[in-house]
Amino acid sequence: MTKSEVPKAPKAFVIGWPIEQSKSPLIHGHWLKQHELAGSYEKIAVEPQDLEKFVGSLRDQSFVGGNVTIPHKQAVLAHVDVIHDTAKRLGAANTLWFEGDKLHADNTDGYGFLANLDQRAPGWDAKQGAHALVIGAGGAARPIIDGLINRNFKKVTLVNRTRARAEELQQLFAALGFADRVMVEDWDNLSPALVGKDLLVNTSSLGMVGQPALEIDLDVLPTSALVTDIVYNPLETDLLAAASIRGNRVVDGLGMLLHQAVPGFEHWFGTRPAVTDGLRTRILEA
Repeated sequence: MTKSEVPKAPKAFVIGWPIEQSKSPLIHGHWLKQHELAGSYEKIAVEPQDLEKFVGSLRDQSFVGGNVTIPHKQAVLAHVDVIHDTAKRLGAANTLWFEGDKLHADNTDGYGFLANLDQRAPGWDAKQGAHALVIGAGGAARPIIDGLINRNFKKVTLVNRTRARAEELQQLFAALGFADRVMVEDWDNLSPALVGKDLLVNTSSLGMVGQPALEIDLDVLPTSALVTDIVYNPLETDLLAAASIRGNRVVDGLGMLLHQAVPGFEHWFGTRPAVTDGLRTRILEA
C-alpha cells in the first residue's frame, strides 16, 4: 500500500458564527479517545455569506460530515442533497453526513431532548393524554414540541414573552396537522397555566448565567409533574432548584446537548457512543 492509499482518519466539524463557545469538540473528542478511534472533530467559524462555499468544499477538505449550529441551521438545507424527515418538518438541521456522493441533513435536537429524559427520568412519558407547558418559542422549542407530539403528548401549551412568536410556532405545527395539539397562552398567565400539567419545559435563555431570571410561581404545578430546563449553565437553574424543593422530579439540560451528538458520531465514526456520567463530568470540568 502506497502512502496515498493509506485510509484517511474520518474528519468531522461543527460550524457556527460565532463558534468559540461550542462544547462539541470536547464531547466527540471524549468518545474518540474512549473508543480508541482514529478521527478528529474541529470547530470552524463560518460567516453566513460563506456557508454555501464551505458546504460545497466538504469533499475537497475530506470531511465525512459535521454539526451545524446558529445561525446556519435553516440556511444549510439549501446546500444539501437529502433532507431527512425531521429536518424537513422543522425546517432546520444540525447534523450532516455523506452517504456515497450525497450529503444528508437531519435534526437530532428533539432526539437529544427525549433521550435525556428517557435516561434521567425513566417512564416520564408513560401517562396517556399528557399535557406539557413549554416556555419559549425560539429555535430550541421547535424540535422539543415535535418530540413531545411524537411521544403522543395530547396537548402542548406554548408561553413566550412575545406572543406573536409563539403563534408563529403554533401555526407551523398546525400546518403539519397538529392544530388541536399545540396552543398558546399569554405570558402574564404563565404561572396559572401550570394547573394540571404533566411536564414543564424551559426552552428559553431565562435563568442562564448572564440572562434575566425566569420569574415563575410553581404553586399550582402538580408535584407529579416533571420539570426540565435546557439551560445547563448553571446546571441547576433556579427553576430546577425550586421544583426539586417542592418534590417534583427534575432533569437538567446538559444531557440534551450530549445525546443530540450521538447520531452524528455514529454516522461519522461508525460506533454508537453512550452518554455516561464520565462524559458529563468531562464537560462540566472543562
